[in-house]
Amino acid sequence: MILLGKDADYMRQYKIIVEKHPDGYVAYPLGLKGVVVGQGDTYKEALSDVKSAIRFHIETFGEEFLEVEPPNG
Repeated sequence: MILLGKDADYMRQYKIIVEKHPDGYVAYPLGLKGVVVGQGDTYKEALSDVKSAIRFHIETFGEEFLEVEPPNG
């Protein structure tokens, strides 16, 4: 889980999935609609890249555009 938000007063937790593929790693947040993906040659690079992608999305479009899907079950 990672914590991200515009400021320290409003932080959200996101569960991140990191998958190993033949040519590297891919990471994406669970429950977020839209295309927010990270990639890298290592697990750490992919995780860092997806954190950066989420921050960019928040800074560009605002927190309200991160549609969080409710968990199933």
